[in-house]
Amino acid sequence: MAANRTKGWAGDSFDRYMEYRFCITVNILAFVYSGFQAYAQVHRLISDKDIIPLPIRLYFDFAMDQVLAYLLIAAATAAATRNTDWVTNWGSDPFTVMANGSISVSFLAFAALAISALISAFILFSKIP
Repeated sequence: MAANRTKGWAGDSFDRYMEYRFCITVNILAFVYSGFQAYAQVHRLISDKDIIPLPIRLYFDFAMDQVLAYLLIAAATAAATRNTDWVTNWGSDPFTVMANGSISVSFLAFAALAISALISAFILFSKIP
């Protein structure tokens, strides 16, 4: 999405539209969170210690998975709506084609975090007495 500075008939760029900026911001947040989770798992495997202590980590994982999944679906939907409006009113160009690809990846990221949210919910609620 950030590379989408294609010179369509209007010379558009993703940063001119709030929906596209929202989408890329949420995707960056999800990427950073996923990177942190990967680092935390590798750290735990190597040192046998958690970065975040166990009871807090379960709530943190559950909350962050939920929040980021909802943010991703909201951002992808907003960007898809903007893109559909653009194509409906002015037709398709390389800008909208690139945006569609980015929006599709955002929906895939949502699916991954939604599955992660289900797993973290199962783990959390199976540990609560």
